Amino acid sequence: MFEKHTVLLVDDQAENLALMSEILKSEYRILAAKSGFDALKLMESKQVDIVLLDVIMPGMDGYEVISKIKSSPDHADIPVIFLTAKNSIQDEETGFALGASDYINKPISPPIILARVRTHIQNKRHKDFLKDKNAYLEMEVTKRTKELSQAQDATIAALASLAETRDQETGNHIKRTQFYVRALATALSKQDKYRPQLTDEVIDLFFKSAPLHDIGKVGIPDAILLKPGKLTEQEFEIMKTHTELGYRAIKHAEDEVSDEVKFLKIAKDIARYHHEKWDGSGYPKGLKGEDIPLAARLMAIADVYDALISKRVYKEAMTHDEALQILSEGKGSHFDPSILDTFFAIEGEFQEIARKYSD
Repeated sequence: MFEKHTVLLVDDQAENLALMSEILKSEYRILAAKSGFDALKLMESKQVDIVLLDVIMPGMDGYEVISKIKSSPDHADIPVIFLTAKNSIQDEETGFALGASDYINKPISPPIILARVRTHIQNKRHKDFLKDKNAYLEMEVTKRTKELSQAQDATIAALASLAETRDQETGNHIKRTQFYVRALATALSKQDKYRPQLTDEVIDLFFKSAPLHDIGKVGIPDAILLKPGKLTEQEFEIMKTHTELGYRAIKHAEDEVSDEVKFLKIAKDIARYHHEKWDGSGYPKGLKGEDIPLAARLMAIADVYDALISKRVYKEAMTHDEALQILSEGKGSHFDPSILDTFFAIEGEFQEIARKYSD
C-alpha cells in the first residue's frame, strides 16, 4: 500500500480546520496550521504535497503566504488551492497571478474539495515524474557526452602517437606544445580583440586539436624524417608535404561524419597552416597575416619555441633565454606580433610547462 499524500490546511478558524480535516483525512495525511507563519515553519520540516490556504488571516494573509511558498526553490512546485469567501474576479486574478492552482469558494463543498485535491495531486505526480525523468535523461546525456569526449581524447592521443613513433626524438613535444597553446590562448582571451572568439569551449578545442599538428609526418619517408643531418633542398620540399598530408588525413576523417565536428576543423587548420609565416613566406599556401587561422598562429609559436629548447641529433638544446631571442627576431616576419607580445608576457608559463613535461 502506497504512502498517503500530505495536505497542509491553513486557516485561522479552528472549526474550518476541523471540517476540512474530517473531509480529507480518509484519503490523505493531514497537517494543520492556524497562521501563515506556522504553515511556513511546518513546510520547512515536513513533506507537503498540496496546500489548502485561507486568504483572510491576521498577521500574514494568504497572498503573502503563497508569495513566500512560490519564491522558495524547495516549495515552488507545490500546488496551492485558495479557500475563501472572497469571490470577486479581481480576487481570483490576484490569486492566480501569485501562483495559485485553484480557487474554491466558501462555504465548503466536500465533493468539490475532494475532487480538486485529487486532481491537483495527480497533476503534481505527473509533473514530478516528468521532472525526475528529465533529470535522469540529462544525467544520461551528460554521462554519454563525457564518454564521447573521453573516446575523442583517446582517439586523438592514438593518432598523435603515430607521429611520435615515427620520430623518437620528439619525446614529450606533443604534450608540451598542447599546453603551450592552451596557455597562450587563455592569456589572449583576456584581451578585448580575442575575447569573443576565444571562449572556454574554443580554447578546449585548441587544446584537444594541437596534438595532431604533425600527424602528416607519418607519410614522410624514414630517410628524410630520421635523417641526423641537414636536409637537402629536395628533401626539405618532401618534408614540407607533411602539412598537406596531415590536412588530408583529418579531412578524410571529417568527410566520414555527416555533421561538422569542430575539433576536426581546428585540427585541419593547425596541421595545414602551422608553418605559415606572418609575412607570407611560409608554407604550404603562403598565407599572410590574419589570413592564417588563429589556432595555427598559436601553434607556430608553441612549435618553434619547443623545437629551439629541445635537443636533436643535429643540434643541442637552446636555453630559454636564447629561444626568446630567436623568437623576438621573428616578430612581424615569422610570428603574429600581438600574439608574440602575449607570449613574452607569459613566457614564465612556457618555461614551467617545459620543465614539467621535460624529456
